[in-house]
Amino acid sequence: MQQKLELLLKLQVIDYDLGELERSKEYLPDMMENLTREIKEAQEQYDNSVESLEEAKIKQKNLELEIKTKEAELQKFQQQMMSIKTNKEYDALVAEIDSVKANISSKETELLETIDLVDLLENNIKDYKIKLEQTKENNTKQLSILQKKIDSIGDKVSGKEVERKVITTEIPKQLMSVYERVRKGKGGSAVVAVKKRACGACYKSLTPRKIQDIRRGDKILTCDNCGRLLYWDDNISK
Repeated sequence: MQQKLELLLKLQVIDYDLGELERSKEYLPDMMENLTREIKEAQEQYDNSVESLEEAKIKQKNLELEIKTKEAELQKFQQQMMSIKTNKEYDALVAEIDSVKANISSKETELLETIDLVDLLENNIKDYKIKLEQTKENNTKQLSILQKKIDSIGDKVSGKEVERKVITTEIPKQLMSVYERVRKGKGGSAVVAVKKRACGACYKSLTPRKIQDIRRGDKILTCDNCGRLLYWDDNISK
C-alpha cells in the first residue's frame, strides 16, 4: 500500500506540473504583451517629446522673427514722429506705437516661455532616451526568455504526459478513479497529509481510530468530509 501511496504522490506532482504548464500558456503571453507595451510606451514618450521639441523650436524661431518685424515697424513709426504736423496725426501714431510695443511685449513673454519649454524638453528627452534604451534592453531579454519558455511548453507537456501514463498503469483502476474524481471535483491536491489530527485540506477532525488506521498504512483512506485521500507523514502529521 505504501508503494501505491508513493505512486499517487508522484502522480499528483506530475498533475500539478501539467496544470502549471497549461496556466503558463495563458499568463506567459500576457507577460510578453506587457513587456512589449512598456517598450512601445517608452518609445512613444520619447518620440512625442522629440516632436514637441521640434515644434517648440519652430515656434521660437517664428516668435523671434515676429519680434524683429515688429521692432522694425516700431522703429519706422518712431522715425515718422519727426514729420508729424498735427495733433490728430500725433495721437494716431502714438496709438500705433503703443499697440506695437504691447505686441512686442506679449511676444517677448511668449518667447521666454517657449525658450523655457525648449530647455525642459531637451532635458526630458535625455531622460526619456535613457529610459527607452534601458526598457528595450531589459524587456528584450525578458521577451527572449519568455519566448523560449513558450516554445518549450509543448515538449514539457509531452514529457509529463508520458511520465503520467507510466505511473497510472501501476495504480489500480479503482484507486485511480477515486483520485481522478477528487482531483477534478475539489481541485488542488487530491492526496493530502494528516495535519494536527485533521484532514490537511479541509481541516475536518479525524477520529482516533481513523488516525490509527492511516498511520498503519495498510490501506488508503479518504476524508469523510471532502473525500480526499489521506496519508500519514511523521514530519507533518504529528
